[in-house]
Amino acid sequence: MILFNEIIFGPVRSRRLGVSLGVNLLPVDAKICSFDCIYCECGFNTTIKESPIPTRLQVYEALETKLQEMVTEDLYPDNITFAGNGEPTLHPHFEGIIDDTIELRNRYCPKAKVSVLSNSSRMHKTSIFNALLKVDSNILKFDSAFDETVRRLDRPVGKYFNVAWQIEQLKRFEGNLIIQTMFLRGILDDGVIDNTTETELNAWLDALKIIKPRQVMIYTIDREAPTKGLEKISLAELNRIADKAKAEGFDVMVSD
Repeated sequence: MILFNEIIFGPVRSRRLGVSLGVNLLPVDAKICSFDCIYCECGFNTTIKESPIPTRLQVYEALETKLQEMVTEDLYPDNITFAGNGEPTLHPHFEGIIDDTIELRNRYCPKAKVSVLSNSSRMHKTSIFNALLKVDSNILKFDSAFDETVRRLDRPVGKYFNVAWQIEQLKRFEGNLIIQTMFLRGILDDGVIDNTTETELNAWLDALKIIKPRQVMIYTIDREAPTKGLEKISLAELNRIADKAKAEGFDVMVSD
């Protein structure tokens, strides 16, 4: 499994975001998340070991130093992307850090986008919602329209989380969001997991019609997952799923 051992990592070539400079707001030696997805490349959740969550000032200084280096080398990121070792919106000063990042972006690389990859579990928090409205690419997870599939695939840590609640929260963005969906299938201890069936896809499409995202990103597993027996969905099948969404009027990006 992969843990990011710095606050700022990369730049890396992202399947979806081009030249992406990553920001990790969580400990460098632990995976901390409000989901515990069976496919996460960072592995399953752990506990904080020796490294604390970085402070807002540490994030600011690390990002400014890296951007200064990149400008000196005439290398500019396409995206400054909040991802890292778990759910970035768990940081207690997330909104302030977003404000800092936008300031630094405007100063050093004004053409770059600020993007957040979030599992959508904390968008009901006022400060998180406000912060996500400020970024260029507010990328929120929606893996299934069925509670049972979400329970087995994404494994939310909070007991309150359910799909009906999630859809209502996603609607609040009034289209100013990108939906990100992981498609896979496999065999778990409690049976088959597969969010590519016609039943799953029809319910997923119905939910998208309610949420009305400005873009939909669909992808499949790319690196080793902590759960054995998961199957990568072929590009041809992803494209067939994309065609269904495009037929409903959605802008769809496919990453295999």
